[in-house]
Amino acid sequence: MIDLYYWPTPNGHKVTLFLHEAKIEYQMNPVNIASGEQFASDFLKIAPNNRIPAIVDRAPVDAGAPISVFESGAILLYLADKTGQFMPQSSRARVQCLEWLFWQMGGLGPMAGQNHHFVQYAPERITYAMDRYVNETARLYGVLNKHLSDGRDYIVGDQYTISDMAIYPWIVPHKRQQQVLSDFPALAPWFERVAARPATQAAYAVGQTVSSQPTVNESSKAILFGQNASTVK
Repeated sequence: MIDLYYWPTPNGHKVTLFLHEAKIEYQMNPVNIASGEQFASDFLKIAPNNRIPAIVDRAPVDAGAPISVFESGAILLYLADKTGQFMPQSSRARVQCLEWLFWQMGGLGPMAGQNHHFVQYAPERITYAMDRYVNETARLYGVLNKHLSDGRDYIVGDQYTISDMAIYPWIVPHKRQQQVLSDFPALAPWFERVAARPATQAAYAVGQTVSSQPTVNESSKAILFGQNASTVK
């Protein structure tokens, strides 16, 4: 049994994609980040960075005490190692999977996140910041498009892996990122291929049952965007 601490954000969706693909039983624990539930002391024991997602594995492979994991990329790696699924077995393919996982964690996620912030939520329209992050998001889409342009079905050839699961949720809000998928003719069919997977559809349906309302609104902006060193408890 996996305890999942979750909110339907791109990083949250990564973990439900894996759990549904692997058919792992899990207990959903919604953490409403719009109302500040990520600062609860019990949650911080699991996720000291006060961010979702996080998991607690009640049945680790060593049969020892439960293991908690925070950070979405670390969770995907942990689950892949635990189940032996969605991670290539050959060393070369594994390296490629890890490269693209870290590409998402260090590049696409942070840059698209800043894109969202300055285009959608910043109280001032700062043209330089908007152009900077929209253009960098487009560059990263281009990098992925070029990688996929050799006819492969997924990030690592024909095998669907955790790198696909990590990247896909950050492409879902492409319209908000001011990106047009048809501008990326190799990326677009990959996106549709992942979207059509039954586990993808099931994972996103779960997200709708948790919350169908926008996470960012006027009352939640101070919680989500007003954190600094003093908020670390």
